[in-house]
Amino acid sequence: MKFIGAIVVDTNRCKGCNLCAVACAKNVIALSAKVNQFGYNYAEVVKADDCIGCASCGIVCPDACITVYKKEVKA
Repeated sequence: MKFIGAIVVDTNRCKGCNLCAVACAKNVIALSAKVNQFGYNYAEVVKADDCIGCASCGIVCPDACITVYKKEVKA
């Protein structure tokens, strides 16, 4: 059984603390060069295909800005 993951970042709520990027074992997330409406460099997905759905990013996010999805892939 293999799983793929996907994350969605609420960029308007993200404060750019970078905890999610540090927690990600696959380097799926990085801080954007762009800023949100509050002037924060927000987290964004940079390697979507590498996400395994472990949810480490969502767990460490202090503002609950990240939603993690996990989907089983049939071999």
